[in-house]
Amino acid sequence: MYVCLCKGITDKDIKEVVEQHGVGNLRELKQHLPVGQECGNCTKVAQNIIDKTIIDESLFKEVS
Repeated sequence: MYVCLCKGITDKDIKEVVEQHGVGNLRELKQHLPVGQECGNCTKVAQNIIDKTIIDESLFKEVS
């Protein structure tokens, strides 16, 4: 699903950056992807994807 139509960024792009770089907020995401640079309508959805990805990852981490 496209999250940022202005820059062609998808939810998969955001999830990948969160998983690979440990991104935890929109400011950190902007260091890797040009999200929110044009109209800004995507920022809330992008933050929701970051939050959901972090929660999903923490639920599936193996407990030692």
